Amino acid sequence: MTTVNQTAPSPAGDALVSASADAPAVLAEISGMLRTMLDEYGLDDIEVTMETRFTEDLELESIDLVTLAGSLETRYGRQVNFAEFVADLELDEIIDLTVGQLVEYVVRCLRAVRER
Repeated sequence: MTTVNQTAPSPAGDALVSASADAPAVLAEISGMLRTMLDEYGLDDIEVTMETRFTEDLELESIDLVTLAGSLETRYGRQVNFAEFVADLELDEIIDLTVGQLVEYVVRCLRAVRER
């Protein structure tokens, strides 16, 4: 008798498997998310690099970071938990948070999933 696994793979799990775990690819994806958000404010011409700061350079507010967290979860699944990431930071570290720091966190999360 053959048994069949009744559990369907989750879309987020599939996204993690297909997501590239290298920094340039993750930077491109996060930049795209940020450009979508910034476009709503008419700020679509800002260059997003690893050194770009969320607060000072992009002028994002806490609600914008919540939106970004939702975009990250949609793209990468629950393995990339933005709230958990910032929970370990001091307030001044959150204020000075760079896109590069987030990219490095996402890359670590994606690699951890692949190593399981």
